[in-house]
Amino acid sequence: MILLNTSLLEEKKSKFYGYLYKLESTDEVKEILDTLKKEHKKAVHYPYAFKYLNTAGKTDDKEPHNTAGIQILNVLDRNNLNEHLLVVVRYFGGKKLGAPLLLRSYAKCAGLCIK
Repeated sequence: MILLNTSLLEEKKSKFYGYLYKLESTDEVKEILDTLKKEHKKAVHYPYAFKYLNTAGKTDDKEPHNTAGIQILNVLDRNNLNEHLLVVVRYFGGKKLGAPLLLRSYAKCAGLCIK
């Protein structure tokens, strides 16, 4: 696993940290998530998406349906990134953002991470 880039986005006191990794196998996904969860113990959500050869996966990690994982996967697709994992770690800032702002925030943080 190779960390390629990171990003940070703040939206109404919620913080979104993006992490882009180059994968050598899908087995690394769980290992990377475990590491990020140890580093970010106080975060509330760890949605991600990955593409590896003919395999893809995503999760909203308890965010409202289709507000996180699909947005992150779309960023990987639009940028033709294969063999990559993109995780966006979210710290709740005390205010609910609502689905439209959530999906924009995840997409924007993911986009910043691959630039």
